[in-house]
Amino acid sequence: MPADRLPAALDVLARHGLVLPPAAGRPLPEAVPPGTALRRLVHVRRSELLDRSSRLELLSASVDRLAARFPGGAPDEARTGIEVLSGREAIVARTEALLASAGGELALLDRPPYASSPDGGMPVPLAVTDLVGRGVRVRVVVDREGLDLPGRARGLNLLTQEGVEIRVAPALPAKLILIDGRVSLLPPTDAADPTAAALVVKDSVLHHVLVPLFESVWERAVPIGPGAQDDVTAEDRELLTLLASGMKDEAMARRLQVHVHTVRRRIKRLLLLLGAETRFQAGVQALRKGWLTL
Repeated sequence: MPADRLPAALDVLARHGLVLPPAAGRPLPEAVPPGTALRRLVHVRRSELLDRSSRLELLSASVDRLAARFPGGAPDEARTGIEVLSGREAIVARTEALLASAGGELALLDRPPYASSPDGGMPVPLAVTDLVGRGVRVRVVVDREGLDLPGRARGLNLLTQEGVEIRVAPALPAKLILIDGRVSLLPPTDAADPTAAALVVKDSVLHHVLVPLFESVWERAVPIGPGAQDDVTAEDRELLTLLASGMKDEAMARRLQVHVHTVRRRIKRLLLLLGAETRFQAGVQALRKGWLTL
């Protein structure tokens, strides 16, 4: 590159920890080993995401406390930009109205506890497919814990086939619904009474926190659905082969030279990709798709 651009380029690399700049006893820049440099970048990024998630968790944890201060609603909603909802009927009605008002994008963070409902507590509203049909982009991050409920993996895969973009991440900090980046709904977080109270947030200051936090969670989440199925790797095929052989998790971990928790996490991801609820079903689906040959 031209000599006048070199200092700026080296400065960028140095800021990211990829090179050591010239110093006493080191007249020229020195490259940092790629493994060391990249692990440091991953660590820094993970720390940033955890910090953002912790801020969202603190914010969502205050929902019930704020609701307790305004049991009769929020008379100064116009001034504060916060509306307090109490009771299942009020929350459901307001949620449906907000979903119907979406014009450009709907974004959700979805995690347990789930309220009982006619559809078995399906966390992602089935009405979102209607939004996709009229051109609204729908993005959902589902907490991995919610996948343990019967039929959940299959239901999520059906939604992806309808055009809903769904990703999975562990330990989501809160439930959250964002409508067009202008209105947020923080559903109840009390595990003992998941329909106790909720907040509708129109305050622009809070949106400067909520919108970036959703994006940070979305960035680290794992995609599922038809688009993700095209990304099956050689490692996935190897794991499927080991599963089909009846090998136990610990033995697979030793064979793959990874931790047993990593094996179980990858198996859960494959179940989700295949729309299977059991390992046997995953094997059948993998054979049908040509991912596995016996």
